[in-house]
Parts: sequence; structure tokens; C-alpha cells
Amino acid sequence: MDVYNSEEQQVEAIKSWWKENGKSIIAGLVIGFVGLFGWRYYNDYVRSQREAAATEFQTVQSAISVDHEKAFDKAVSFVDAHKKDVYGDLAGLMLATEAVKVKQYDLAAEQLRRVSTDSKDEELKSVAALRLARVLIEQQKANDALNVLSNVAGDAYKGMVAEIKGDAYVALNKSDEARSSYEQALQASANGANPVLQMKLDDLAVAK
Repeated sequence: MDVYNSEEQQVEAIKSWWKENGKSIIAGLVIGFVGLFGWRYYNDYVRSQREAAATEFQTVQSAISVDHEKAFDKAVSFVDAHKKDVYGDLAGLMLATEAVKVKQYDLAAEQLRRVSTDSKDEELKSVAALRLARVLIEQQKANDALNVLSNVAGDAYKGMVAEIKGDAYVALNKSDEARSSYEQALQASANGANPVLQMKLDDLAVAK
């Protein structure tokens, strides 16, 4: 009888504990399951978005390579829709390259400026800044080009930065600064020789 009473008391104690704590346990389990499946859903969503962006980027890339200037509007729309991801950056660089070919420098500068300032990829930012500086020189904005180059960091870009600075100084008729920049670019060259740079230096000597 004592055993029966003890078991009965245990059952009543369990019932009482469950009455007090059961709802919070169930709520915790529900939240856990929702969190787990929500995280999986989010990851699946992000993955599908990336795959869709990659596919669309390939379509834009193909359109530009085939239709060239006729595909610019399509490329701009893609860039506008993907400003926060790498595909938007790559499309912007690609669009700028094609725009330069047909001398649409304003469009090229717009795309390159966005990538050089907003991209989350430091390498793409540097590449875009170097290309932007060249475009600005073509637009007779050499001082703006020098300002852009001042923001390019990294030893890998020293030679290119120095060469483009030289081009900017030439455009500004500053021969001494141009010569110094070209000499720095030559020193930074991997193999120590660059026929194009040497030609630029020789042209300065003739001009002098």
C-alpha cells in the first residue's frame, strides 16, 4: 500500500511539474524547430539567389559580347539590381570596358566609380580605381585621376599607379613629375624592363 501511495504521489508530482513547465518546454521545442528549419530555408534561399544571379550574369555577359552597345541598357539594369553582390561589380567592370571601346566615357566612369567605392571586394575596388583613372584622363580630368589613384593601396599596384600618374602628369604638361612617375613605374616592374614605359620616357626626353 505504501508503494502504491509513493507511486501515486510521484505521478501527481510529475503532473504538477508538467502543468507548471510543460508549456515553456513545448514553446522552446517549437522555437528550436522553427529556428532550425528557418536557418535551412534561409541558406537555401541565399544559394538559389546566388545561382540565379550567376545565370543572369552569364546571360548579360553573352549579350554584351554579341550585341555590344545594344546590350548596355540590359547590363545597366542588371548592375542596378545587383549593386550589393560581386556579380553586379563584375558586370559593371565589363560594361565599363565595352563603353570605353565606343567612347562612352561617362557611362564607363559611372560604373567604375561605383565599383571603386562600393564593392566589398578590395581587389575589385583597386582594379576599378585604376581603370577609372585612365578614363578620367581621357575625359581631360587628370587632376581627378590623380585623386582617385591616391586611394589605391597595395604593393601589387605600385607600378600601375605610378605609370597612370605619369600619364596624368603628361596630360597636365608636368614633364618632371611625369618622368619621375614613369621611372618609379619602371623600378616597380617585375622584370625591370617595360618597352611601353621606356617609350613614354623617351618621348618626354624628345619633347624636352
